[in-house]
Amino acid sequence: MAEELGKIEKPSTEEFKKGRKLFFVPLVYKAKESPEDYLEKVRKYWKQVEEQLADLELKLGSVSRVYHELVSSSGDEGVRAIEGLNEGSYQIARSRVEKGARMEAVEDGEVLTEFMDWSRCLTMGLQNQKVFDTVYQSYIEAGKKRNESISKRLDETLKPDEIGILFMREGHQVPFPSGIEVFYVSPPALDEINRWLRDHELRKTKESEAERKDKEESK
Repeated sequence: MAEELGKIEKPSTEEFKKGRKLFFVPLVYKAKESPEDYLEKVRKYWKQVEEQLADLELKLGSVSRVYHELVSSSGDEGVRAIEGLNEGSYQIARSRVEKGARMEAVEDGEVLTEFMDWSRCLTMGLQNQKVFDTVYQSYIEAGKKRNESISKRLDETLKPDEIGILFMREGHQVPFPSGIEVFYVSPPALDEINRWLRDHELRKTKESEAERKDKEESK
């Protein structure tokens, strides 16, 4: 029998698993003084992240590499570094490492500290415009160098057909290497958190404006 014309073969599960893949997880932070309603949303977020990651792994395969912003150490030292940064991402990273994944340093220590030091300089309230311009330009250049370094490390360490997880803030400017398929993990709780943060900032702005008017009227 002649082969059916126009027939499209459905890709096999193994074909979907081919190629380098990266699960990008936006980092959500909390502070000691964070109100309980915000903390509840953060806990909900990390629970949903774990669920989405588990679903992706079921379809595409297990995670082989774990990356985390601000971490310039690999192995157990890198995992311990995450513990001091973010409880939610630490639990997920530790779980994957215990299952056989490798913690990889995604940051270059020298490049990272240069970027952070220039960032601190900008928060010092510089008064001279020339000094400010110099510091700001150095901060921008250090940021570009950091982004390029992160991209290079991802490209060098994520091997053919491996899957990695990258924990990093939203709004980053890291150019992902070509040949790596990126999956953005964005559970519903992320929108709830972003909405809460916007509303919180708006309330603070209104309160500050009200205080300013009260001071003016009391003069």
